[in-house]
Amino acid sequence: MNQEQFHARLAQYKLIASVKEAKHLEKAAEANLSAAVLSIGNIGVIKGYVDFFKSKNIPVFLHLERIGGISHDREGIAFLAHYVKPDGIVTTRNTLVKLAKKQGLLTIQRLFLVDSDSIKSGLTSLQDTQPDAVELMPGLLPEFIGEFRNVIDTPIISGGLIRKQEEMEEVLKHGATAVSVGNPLLWKECKNLDSSVVI
Repeated sequence: MNQEQFHARLAQYKLIASVKEAKHLEKAAEANLSAAVLSIGNIGVIKGYVDFFKSKNIPVFLHLERIGGISHDREGIAFLAHYVKPDGIVTTRNTLVKLAKKQGLLTIQRLFLVDSDSIKSGLTSLQDTQPDAVELMPGLLPEFIGEFRNVIDTPIISGGLIRKQEEMEEVLKHGATAVSVGNPLLWKECKNLDSSVVI
């Protein structure tokens, strides 16, 4: 999957499933997803998880800091790109975004909005790394999406602490391209989300 295809899928389905337990893999695969982000597994099982989603034609990303046994260096990223073969990675680290891009992986850079300094440093970081998408957390601060939307053209994903479909819709109304949620019940409800939600 290339960047253009990923961006089109984000705009179409608007939902990313953040999978945190192996028992939820099947439920995620049944939803209408932009992508699945795996925050589970280790070097021994992760290829099987990735292959599962690829068999369902669902783009799959690895939350790199949550996958055990894979080194966070050039060799580790090369191993991921050429053996595990996810579509991309999610990370908070600038260096990992750059390494992954060099290996042809799509990148989602995660930023935590804890204060005004984190907003400023986050925007600087994005200009440096140029990820394929940015994930702003927590999702319950949708009013800050506009600050990023005014500065960057990168698709914005928002997630974290979202518990209701109304909160998901609020995030989209504030300009997020897609919403990331970890609750399997919301993956089902999100079948009702479409492009008409966005203003």
